[in-house]
Amino acid sequence: MKPTLNKFFLAASLLASGFAFAAGGGGVVADPGAMQGKHFDVKGKAPSSFTVELQNGLRKSLPFEDKRDFEESKKGFIAAPAYKTIMADAGNVAWDMGSYEFLLQGKDFDSVHPSLQRQAILNMGYGLYEVVPGKIYQVRGFDLANISFVKTNTGWIVFDPLTAKETARAALELVNEKVGKRPVVAVVYSHSHGDHFGGVRGVVDEADVKSGKVKVIAPVGFMDHAVAENVYAGNAMTRRMYFQYGVLLPRSPFGHVDQSIGKNTAAGNLGLIEPTILINEPFEKMTVDGVEMEFQNTPGTEAPAEMNTYFPQFKAFWAAENITGTIHNIYTLRGALVRDALAWSKNINNALYRYGNEAEVMFASHSWPRWGNERIQEVMRTQRDSYAHLNNEVLHLANNGVTINEVHNVYKQPESLKSQWAAHSYHGSEEHNSRAVINRYLGYWDANPATLIPLSPKDSAPLYVEMMGGPDKIMSKGKSLYKQGKYREAMEIVNKLVYAQPNNVAAKDLLADIFEQIGYQKESPSVRNSFLGAAYELRHGMPSGASPKSNGPDMIKAMTTELWLNSLAISMDSKKAAGMKFTINLATPDNGEKFVIEMSNSALTNIKGQQAKNPNLTITLNRSELEKVMGGQTSFEKLLSEGKARFDGDRKSFDQLKSTLTVFTPDFELMPGTKAKKLDAKSSPKVVKDPFAAQDMAITAGE
Repeated sequence: MKPTLNKFFLAASLLASGFAFAAGGGGVVADPGAMQGKHFDVKGKAPSSFTVELQNGLRKSLPFEDKRDFEESKKGFIAAPAYKTIMADAGNVAWDMGSYEFLLQGKDFDSVHPSLQRQAILNMGYGLYEVVPGKIYQVRGFDLANISFVKTNTGWIVFDPLTAKETARAALELVNEKVGKRPVVAVVYSHSHGDHFGGVRGVVDEADVKSGKVKVIAPVGFMDHAVAENVYAGNAMTRRMYFQYGVLLPRSPFGHVDQSIGKNTAAGNLGLIEPTILINEPFEKMTVDGVEMEFQNTPGTEAPAEMNTYFPQFKAFWAAENITGTIHNIYTLRGALVRDALAWSKNINNALYRYGNEAEVMFASHSWPRWGNERIQEVMRTQRDSYAHLNNEVLHLANNGVTINEVHNVYKQPESLKSQWAAHSYHGSEEHNSRAVINRYLGYWDANPATLIPLSPKDSAPLYVEMMGGPDKIMSKGKSLYKQGKYREAMEIVNKLVYAQPNNVAAKDLLADIFEQIGYQKESPSVRNSFLGAAYELRHGMPSGASPKSNGPDMIKAMTTELWLNSLAISMDSKKAAGMKFTINLATPDNGEKFVIEMSNSALTNIKGQQAKNPNLTITLNRSELEKVMGGQTSFEKLLSEGKARFDGDRKSFDQLKSTLTVFTPDFELMPGTKAKKLDAKSSPKVVKDPFAAQDMAITAGE
């Protein structure tokens, strides 16, 4: 193995143990050979002649003559800091813009879709920019999202303070240095994803928020969704995120080049300060320190709780993450509830007719601003029509019998949208978004009974391998299809062999080669990363080590007791609960909450605001102490010994419940035969976690 590859395995190990792991999935895995165009992987392959031919064709057919995005992305530039690296308080690298500088060489990379390479270059903007002269500024390239600063009579309103405390703090220092130091008087969270609130402690002190000195403004439902979206399936989401965000991929023309709406997510300290003002109405006006704003609630679009903002004094429209110049995810590959493309389109249309007729600048939490009323309306209509067409055309196809297993090969955007950069699917993709629309309305079943209760792949694959004449014939045909550039056909049969024979190294290597070429050809970074990430794990195995740590004290504090109880029910192994029957009352006097927890029929349920008349056990402790249990800082046993918790009744039910609980770790295979060997106990001591501690969350960023 090459020495450089050893470094990547070390980086992967650090990532897996929680070091330099970004909340949204990214980590700093730089590639010293990227500038020279060297592949980071000894097993990696160069783009095939078929991939090169495809990329050359795209360079001729895509609308590269439209260079307005490049002009707009540079407009208003004030200064970049002298540094490219931002360190986390913990000592690791939180952000490294310099690791992507291979993109600025002026080369065409055949291993990168030409449209994606264009987007990756546009996202290299780094530094402080003026959006509205003397009034609105943005710092870009410090995190996945942008952080925006609106000048008030006496200070700043900060819009979306990034993922990490360290990058947000650096951004505030930069704008204060270049424009003049001012205090932060308000923070606005546009929506409930981590890259839009996680860095709040880098720009404000919570004491100033609690005293009323600083307002924190967010859409209704923000706190529920900021936490809840990442809890119930958080462990699975974290593992799947390794593919969508290319967690193990070095920054290289052959690996991670971009995350579509930014370079990556910062690997720093994620926090959360609860909003003091919630925007409840569809449209709500507010003036903060001389700045007039109208908030537009847009629930169910890019996030369950999200809002746009209009500044009438400046004729400036803030589009949050609803309009970012790329078609977003209707279904995000790491996993989330399917979004409503029609509602998204309608909310853009509402903004277009309410603000689009007079706005002179449109800026957002990702991408770069668009200036001039005509240009703003053009981009708004393009995005509106893209989501509307996706929803309506897919349902049109479905009503004509096209199924969820076919639509990704049938649905196509009209040429009028394809010719506009703002309609390109950098974050989403036509393939997985079209399937998501059908899933939203009709579910996963294609109505063929044969697919209703299919065999698991590991059970069906051996049948296919046997019928196809065994592994040698499959390998021969797979190699032949690969040489012909028929990568999806090759994938279809070689994937079966890998499932049937997960220890067949030659088959896994061939499937990795196939995945790699498909990844090179994809415009969407999420899809590219998924294929390249799967190729990496097929070649080298999945990462080993402890699971990434994502539960900071702010996120634990924001988790409701009901949400924690619901997650305990998910972590419970129902097989271990067979025959158990008990009722527990839970009371937290400091916040006045009461719950009944019941085990019955191998299911754990809870109800808020009730107490059972004859419980087996009553547990009493303050919510402030329960938060320490949830955060893994203490245990019920310790609180009992300290007199900070009380058990009244038979504790057998508590012990029974504890015996059923599972501590999830994101160490399951996504591809067969990639499970890492167990490390020596001395080099990797087992971490014992209290099963009542909250499971690690998957922190959503840029989803």
